[in-house]
Amino acid sequence: MSQMGVTRSDMDGLQLVDLDLREDARGSFREAFQQEKLAALGLPPMGPVQWNISENVRRGVLRGIHAEPWDKYIHVIVGEVFAAIVDLRKDSATFKQVRTFTLGRTRALFVPRGLGNSYQVLSDGAVYGYLVNEHWRRETNYMGIAWNDPELNIAWPVEPRPGDISEKDMALPSLRQALGE
Repeated sequence: MSQMGVTRSDMDGLQLVDLDLREDARGSFREAFQQEKLAALGLPPMGPVQWNISENVRRGVLRGIHAEPWDKYIHVIVGEVFAAIVDLRKDSATFKQVRTFTLGRTRALFVPRGLGNSYQVLSDGAVYGYLVNEHWRRETNYMGIAWNDPELNIAWPVEPRPGDISEKDMALPSLRQALGE
């Protein structure tokens, strides 16, 4: 039996959460999000207002880079993903830098507002869930960055095929364009 633990990234606020997975002959159980335990480990109170689930049908599907103005607590419920996080906070020491993680059912990720979030599915399908502390608004134009921006130079583990990236994500601007540089 293990305990929930947190590893802080050098990117301010970005924290990797190791989950306590308990398995037996019947299957498994885990607390994917437990506010008191996470607060004791140093995560800020989140106050989630929305839970989003993204089902991804095949290996190679790629989503993002999205930078909505809220905190995210990400947990991959089924499967495995490669997560790429970009610091878009102009006053940050890690501005424009990327950090990558492999996430599955034993790891979660706390992504504070101001960071761009993206992921690529590594398994034959994945269910990606995330809590947010602000509501999504249809009328709002949220920031996004091209997944293949050469300045970010993200080493995606799987070459995307046609249909692996949405038309909306394919049309996202470069980092410099999105930042108005």
